[in-house]
Amino acid sequence: MLEKKLKHLELIQGVINRMANCSFLLKGWSVTIVAGLLALSTATQEKIALISIAFIPVIVFWILDSYYLWQERLFREAYNKVRSKDENEIDFDMNTSEFVGGRNSWFVAFFSRTILIFHLSLVVVMIGVLIFLLV
Repeated sequence: MLEKKLKHLELIQGVINRMANCSFLLKGWSVTIVAGLLALSTATQEKIALISIAFIPVIVFWILDSYYLWQERLFREAYNKVRSKDENEIDFDMNTSEFVGGRNSWFVAFFSRTILIFHLSLVVVMIGVLIFLLV
């Protein structure tokens, strides 16, 4: 592989790695905030209100996590395009707008299997705790 092509692929791979890292960190923050609010709810009188508030960060982190997965998928498509180019066609373009649509949409990323399993499990746990407190 030639030098310009390799550098361009390294740039795209760096973006993909940052998106994956941000997604990982969001999942960690989501679990930490939900666990903190559930633990805090045991020490207060307003248990239901506090647990209900915990739904807000879960939804926000779900949206952000989906955004990072969507961007990661777009940059993977860009990586594949650059990988198949000739050395003289390398222009270091990082625009991913041509890949938006179909599987590469935010809506599809929002309901992807990995995102759903993680964030829905948090929602189910919080609903279980709410039901437990109401009974």
